[in-house]
Amino acid sequence: MQKVINAHCHIYPEKIASKAVEGIKDFYDLKMSLNGKTDDLIKDGNKVGVVHYLIHSVATSPKQVNSINEFISYEVDQHPDLFTGFGTLHPDSDDIQGDFDYLIELGLKGVKLHPDFQLFALNEKRAFDLGEVINAGEVPLLIHCGDFRYNYSNPEQLIPFLDKFPEMTVIGAHFAGWSMWEEATRQLAGRENLYVDLSSSLYALSPETAKELIHAYGTDKVLWGTDYPMWDAVSEMEYFNKIDLTDEERSMILYENSAKLLKL
Repeated sequence: MQKVINAHCHIYPEKIASKAVEGIKDFYDLKMSLNGKTDDLIKDGNKVGVVHYLIHSVATSPKQVNSINEFISYEVDQHPDLFTGFGTLHPDSDDIQGDFDYLIELGLKGVKLHPDFQLFALNEKRAFDLGEVINAGEVPLLIHCGDFRYNYSNPEQLIPFLDKFPEMTVIGAHFAGWSMWEEATRQLAGRENLYVDLSSSLYALSPETAKELIHAYGTDKVLWGTDYPMWDAVSEMEYFNKIDLTDEERSMILYENSAKLLKL
């Protein structure tokens, strides 16, 4: 079986997992069968040969930052061969640098931001302040990108951020533009420092369109992920397998690109 890295996974502590999943369901008006807990993530991934997971969560207020990062760090410590953890930051924190230094001390390898949940735009000063800290720390940044309902993380907000930090490795989740996949690709493909993941995208795209977008960004810049707990691994792999790609391209997207980026 092909080795797979799931490059986009949200997990939550037992006591708040059900509430967190309900919040996601409401935000995106989805039906979801997965529960957001660590054991469920691993069980789901085992069905398609996942050998490693990029895990993270998002702070919707500054006071949540350190506790979330401690939880992600704990889960990595419990599953050191399975998990790489990205930490969270919040633009309204009084000590962004201190929060960043702590997540690095905890052993986390990057940062995940969700502007649409955290209510800041990627082209405003608060985002640039976050970016300065992350850029100086020389770690990758995974950003939720795109939502037709808002103007926080769409291409017109992301482009100034990428221009501001051309040396930063940025992973634009959901083909860098959820709900505006093709438009985002037209505006963003070809940027040297931008990777994209396939999560929360293939359900809405034909295999032919997905192939076009993958090739526009470059097969070496695309990562496979499920956006756990939003989508199950089996259905996401079924969508992926319908795309007409070479065996080499599949291997790059499913494993090699993420392994290189995460320095596994």
